[in-house]
Amino acid sequence: MSSSSSRTSTLFTIAGVTALGGLVAYAVYFDYKRRTDDDFRRKLRKEKKKAKSLKSDTEAAQTIKPEQIRAALLKVRDEALPTSVDEKEQYFLASVDAGERLCGQGPMFQLEAALSFYRALRVYPSPVDLVMIYQKTVPPPVFKIVMDMMQLDVSEPPASPKSAPSKPRSTTSEEGEETSPTRTGPPSETSSQEWDNVTDPGSQPAVQRRIEDYYDFFPAKHMNVSVHDGPLDLKGVKRKIIKAEKDFAPGDVIYKEEPLVAILDLDLQGQGTHCTYCLRHIQKGMAIKPDNDRLDSVYCSKDCQVKCNVQSQNLLFSLEPYLPPELDAGVVAAGNNEERDTAQAAFAKFIKSKGKSAPLMSARFVGRQVAMETAKMVPGHAALAELPRFVEDGNDYGLYDHIERLRFIEPTVEADEVTLLRKVLAAALPGLETAVNDEQYAMWKGKMLYNAYGICYGGGRDDKPPSTDRPEDQERTRTPYGTSRQIGSGLYPVSAYLRHSCSPNARPSFSNGTSELHLIASSPLKKGDEITVSYVDTTQHADETAEEARRRRRVELARGWKFKCECERCLKELDTKEVAAELELGVGRDESKVERTAERLAKGTAFPARPLDQDTEADALD
Repeated sequence: MSSSSSRTSTLFTIAGVTALGGLVAYAVYFDYKRRTDDDFRRKLRKEKKKAKSLKSDTEAAQTIKPEQIRAALLKVRDEALPTSVDEKEQYFLASVDAGERLCGQGPMFQLEAALSFYRALRVYPSPVDLVMIYQKTVPPPVFKIVMDMMQLDVSEPPASPKSAPSKPRSTTSEEGEETSPTRTGPPSETSSQEWDNVTDPGSQPAVQRRIEDYYDFFPAKHMNVSVHDGPLDLKGVKRKIIKAEKDFAPGDVIYKEEPLVAILDLDLQGQGTHCTYCLRHIQKGMAIKPDNDRLDSVYCSKDCQVKCNVQSQNLLFSLEPYLPPELDAGVVAAGNNEERDTAQAAFAKFIKSKGKSAPLMSARFVGRQVAMETAKMVPGHAALAELPRFVEDGNDYGLYDHIERLRFIEPTVEADEVTLLRKVLAAALPGLETAVNDEQYAMWKGKMLYNAYGICYGGGRDDKPPSTDRPEDQERTRTPYGTSRQIGSGLYPVSAYLRHSCSPNARPSFSNGTSELHLIASSPLKKGDEITVSYVDTTQHADETAEEARRRRRVELARGWKFKCECERCLKELDTKEVAAELELGVGRDESKVERTAERLAKGTAFPARPLDQDTEADALD
């Protein structure tokens, strides 16, 4: 990956979600003030002129120790932020002014100057843009401290409140850990609460504690399962696995899980037979059809329509104003329908022409990120955009905390795929397109491909058009019935941790006729047993021999999830000749990946000496 792409990803990771999320309404207001308020523009010009007049003093720069930067960051975290737009404006201007004055007082005040600039960054509606301004106007030593603070704020997020008890349910190892404690998101606006032992040499490392803390909250206790380290595989890697927290008999429902994102198969989208949101089958004449919708969506109820609109539909495929009226103030909604219509038409045409689920799932995932942050600004909207209850209450984890821990495979991204999505976002709300770059989109798409479950109820269907792609390029989802029988796909954060087995002890079910996944025990389970499911159809078909059925399932696993199955059943059935014949599959024992931040932080190397722009590549575990 290019240095430029990595640098863009890093800046987005640290600050971009703030720009497109919690401060999106303020960003619109800020732009409106720039264009309509002469006094406001004069203030900005004055501040910019003062900043440009500063000269860097690199030779006399004071050496700031990491401990000092960390202590300063904790100080900023404990400060209350202004809440109203006017207060944020005054806070921003005062912080920049203080930073400039402190820069002029010499190297001894560089840390305090950086703190002031960092305070301004916390309320600025477009942090990425402000970072670029800082890079050109702030003395290099001070700018470096600001960037160090940003990196620390991502790597050392606020710990959980003391009221939330901590009982680690998984052991964090030094080698092969697949998950990460990092909070990929904006500079924190939450108090530090409990970072009193960060530098205590006798205590458990803070980053290590953070890894364990996450699995105290995830999965939610009502789901009756927990996440643990699995055994070392043949590559020396420990994968996370799901274990039962109580005994289950065959047929018992272990848990129910709503999808984070769910979509219909593209051949069903627009047919008017299934709800676009919950995927329920709709009786003829009972569908609710919007007046304007680029995907020809229909809904089984008004509730499904409203939720879908809030979570992604209005942003991606509708000409309805993206921002609610109370936030828009006429700035975005007026006069951009033609641009939105053109952008959405091109994107919808691409989605339909490819006939694949992953691009649409990835786009809806982006939409949900934006919706969750925007909804916080509108009374009554938060419940429509909030996450399903797969994590315990009392936590401060966001959407990407859950997604970054999931494994992925390297996807194929079409030439116009990201460009078309970015145009849709820009037309809905200028500046929103900065949320998506090529590298980050590829990561999300790879996670959708690796972790999605096929949604299949009522025995599945027999009319899905066969794929015209080469077998190795076909999309596959986790379903014991076979992808050809599904009606759609969904991403389920808890179920994503379930490992495959050709003799599974549980199965996904969609018995209520919607996208809600019910995990059903298919064998007796004792507390502490690992729970497994089958990603593919492992039955022997009428026209197959046992050897042909075994090879089919193993080929599908290799092509869809990039691993050679080493479950107990496969190891028992395979002989040396058959293992040698499988070398032609072209995959190792497991070629799925985790993000580099997940790998690095799990091994305890929270603050590498490498340059920032080289620190976000995603590599396979060695």
